[in-house]
Amino acid sequence: MKFRTEIGDISLKHKIDYGTKIFAVGSCFAQNIAARLIRAKFRVTESPTGILFNPASIARALTAFAECAKAEECRIIERSGYYVSLDSHSELMQPTKEGAAECYNRAIAEGHRALAEADCVIITLGTSWVYRHNATGAIVANCHKLPQSEFTRYSLSVADICELFRPLLGGILQDKKVIFTVSPVRHISDGLAANSLSKSTLRVAVAELCNQFENVDYFPAYEIVTDDLRDYRFYADDLVHPSNQAIEYIWERFVASALTGEAQQLLPQVEKVVAAAAHRPLNVDSQEYHTFCKRYFEQAKALSTIDFSSECAIFERYLEKS
Repeated sequence: MKFRTEIGDISLKHKIDYGTKIFAVGSCFAQNIAARLIRAKFRVTESPTGILFNPASIARALTAFAECAKAEECRIIERSGYYVSLDSHSELMQPTKEGAAECYNRAIAEGHRALAEADCVIITLGTSWVYRHNATGAIVANCHKLPQSEFTRYSLSVADICELFRPLLGGILQDKKVIFTVSPVRHISDGLAANSLSKSTLRVAVAELCNQFENVDYFPAYEIVTDDLRDYRFYADDLVHPSNQAIEYIWERFVASALTGEAQQLLPQVEKVVAAAAHRPLNVDSQEYHTFCKRYFEQAKALSTIDFSSECAIFERYLEKS
């Protein structure tokens, strides 16, 4: 008997290997995938301007990274004695307006470098709902808890989203592998009906972009959670975010569909070295631990294409002690 409907084989057209430079931008689910890739020693840069939820802000950020655009003074606002750009996450808040502009500009410069070098861009769309700042007339990446009266809320259409990304996919992203995902995180503050409409809108828009651009793939993270796992035990306590178990399952499906065969073969060896470096024995001065460090230090050196500099530094520190 079958007790759940599983998503069949997923195979992306364009694969990732350990030589691929990856740039990840979008909602908090993009951070989850990026964190797993980083832990597995892939070459990944997350969006330096922080979490971005809606397609308009993601497209605006990609354009700003490409052009190395400077902060717009009119889009830097004050909130509770701190300043931040409406185009970034609140993690970039600074105590002065000038500091906020400098912080934003540094983030854009970092994103400019990473995007230019990237072979693959992972874009995670969170919601089609956007907030237009009434004073500037521009869609914001984050409301920063300003009064709702300062914004007009509405949903982007499929046509709107496609119009935002077509110039990017035909321009600055045309020579890169692009993997779209729709975040499985539920935006229940919008209401369940509005959240369902939002996710459907994003999904249809991505399908159109995949059909129009050869370099674009879709990874079904949203469908894996809502249709494959399909149970509240796969959500965190807030019933909004996927649980750690769900994220692990999504990661396994991503590995199987997005990585080259060679990368999939290397991954278990890489994970063993990373886990070994994180291991803390009862007695770091024991001969047993010295042998342990030497073994994994040699394994790390043998995998010369992987950057194990931080792990090797740990092994060497304990080897020098003995």
